[in-house]
Amino acid sequence: MAIEVVPEWMANLDDEDISFIKKFILASGSLKEIANQYNVTYPTVRLRLDKLIQKIRIGEDTTNDPYVALIKRLAVNDKIDFDTAKILISEYKKVGREN
Repeated sequence: MAIEVVPEWMANLDDEDISFIKKFILASGSLKEIANQYNVTYPTVRLRLDKLIQKIRIGEDTTNDPYVALIKRLAVNDKIDFDTAKILISEYKKVGREN
């Protein structure tokens, strides 16, 4: 696939996420197999998959303001906590309505 046609949701994923997706596909979607490959528990892999799903959904949400999408990505990537993300988004939207 040419770099120009990489979907937006995929362009926002980091190398680790892409590697996880590749392993997931090669393991035929078996979370148990992925857990064995990463030497972690099933719930750990499930959590990782859930975060990846959130990242993809954020990347596909075209209604999102770029700033809001950035804040959501930071929260999903554990760069900021979800409560802080909610506050930042809420305050940003308030300022936008005032202008």
